[in-house]
Amino acid sequence: MSENAQLKIGDQVIDLPVIEGTEHEKGIDISKLRDQTGYVTLDIGYKNTGATKSAITFLDGELGILKYRGYPIEQLAEKSTFIEVAYLLIYGELPTKEQLSDFQYQINRHTLVHEDMKKFFDGFPSKSHPMGQLSSLIGALAAFNPESLKQGLTTEEVNLEIIKLIAKMSTLVSWIHKKSLGHPVIYPQNKLDYVTNFMQMTFGELTEEYVVDPVVVDAMNKLLILHADHEQNCSTSTVRIVGSSDANLYASISAGISALWGPLHGGANQAVIEMLEKIKADGGDTDKWIAKAKDKNDPFRLMGFGHRVYKNFDPRAKIIKKACDDILEKLGVNDEVLEIAKKLEEVALQDPYFVERKLYPNVDFYSGIIYRALGFPTEMFTVLFALGRLPGWIAQWKEMKANKEPIGRPRQIYVGASDRDYKEISSR
Repeated sequence: MSENAQLKIGDQVIDLPVIEGTEHEKGIDISKLRDQTGYVTLDIGYKNTGATKSAITFLDGELGILKYRGYPIEQLAEKSTFIEVAYLLIYGELPTKEQLSDFQYQINRHTLVHEDMKKFFDGFPSKSHPMGQLSSLIGALAAFNPESLKQGLTTEEVNLEIIKLIAKMSTLVSWIHKKSLGHPVIYPQNKLDYVTNFMQMTFGELTEEYVVDPVVVDAMNKLLILHADHEQNCSTSTVRIVGSSDANLYASISAGISALWGPLHGGANQAVIEMLEKIKADGGDTDKWIAKAKDKNDPFRLMGFGHRVYKNFDPRAKIIKKACDDILEKLGVNDEVLEIAKKLEEVALQDPYFVERKLYPNVDFYSGIIYRALGFPTEMFTVLFALGRLPGWIAQWKEMKANKEPIGRPRQIYVGASDRDYKEISSR
C-alpha cells in the first residue's frame, strides 16, 4: 500500500502521495495542491522543495555521501578520468573501452572553435572577469551552431551538440587565460587526452615545448570529477529551468555559468585565496585570525570551512586533500599564502571549537590551494569550476528534456499594494 500524508485546511482534508527515492529519501507530492485547494506552498529559496525526480546524483549531507549514478565519488576519483565520468553522468552508464575511445575521439574532432570567436576577446575590456567572458562565449556558440536551434532535434543531433560543447569549452577556457596574459592562444593537440590537452593549451607557449607532469594531470582529473555534479544546486537548477523553456543547450549552459559566478555559489574557492592573501597582508598571524573566527561578535568568517549541505566532513575534501599534499610536495612550491593555508587546516582538524561544529576544510579550500599552486590566477578559479561542472549541467539538461518536464513556473505570495486608482502626473 502506498503511503499518503494528509493536509487539513479548514474542514477540507487532502491526501498527498508520499514519494520514496531509491536511497529512501521521502517527499510529499504537492503537484495537485493548488488545483485541489487553491493554496500554494511558500518555501523561500526552495530549501524544502523537490523540483524534479532525478537519477543522476545522490547526496546525503548528514552522512557525507556523494554518488554519481550510484557510484561512490571515492571510487570514481581514484579509478576514473574526467571524460569517463562525463560519459557516465550524461549517458547513465560507465562506458566500455570502445565507447570511451569513441567518446574521446569525437570530442577531439571538435576542439577547434571558429576563428571569428577570437574577435570577441578584442571587444572585452582588459579587466573583464573571466566568468563574464565565458558566459558570453558559450552563449555565442549557438550563433556559430545555428542547427542547434531547430525544434525536434534527433538523439544523434543532440549528442553532436553535447560533444561540441564539451570539446570547445576547454579550448575557450584556456584562451580566456591566455588572453588575460596578452599571450597568443595555443591550439589543441588532438593526440592528447582531454585534461593534458587543456593544460598544454593553458600553460604551453609557442616558443618552447611544454610537458605536463602526470601528477598535475591526475590532480586536475580529480578536481574536475569532484566538481562534475552536485544535485539540484543553484546553477544546476538554473540550467534545468532555462532548458524547460525549450532554450537550446548553449543558452541553458550559459545561464548556469552566470549562476555559478555568484560568490555564494562558485566563487568560494576564489574567496579562500583572497582570505589567505588578507591574512598574509596583515602579517600572517594565523592565531589572531583563528581568534577572530571564534569571536561571535566579529564579522570575520573563515572561508573554505564547513558546508551548507554537508553536516559532516565533505567527502570530496577527503579525496582532494591527498591530491593537494601530492601537488605541493611534487612541485616544491614555496608560497607564504599556502603555508598559511596549511596552518589553518591543522587548527581546523584539531581545535575542539572547529571539530565540535564540524567546520572542517571543504573542497573549495583545497581546490583553491591546488589551483594557486598550479599557477592559475585567482579569477580563473570559478571558470575551472564551470569546466568541471559542465558534464553535470549537460546531464541535468538532457534528463529534463527526456522527462518532458513542463516549463518551470514558480508561484508566489503577493504582498504588494492592493487596489489603487491611477493619478495623473500633475496630481502626484
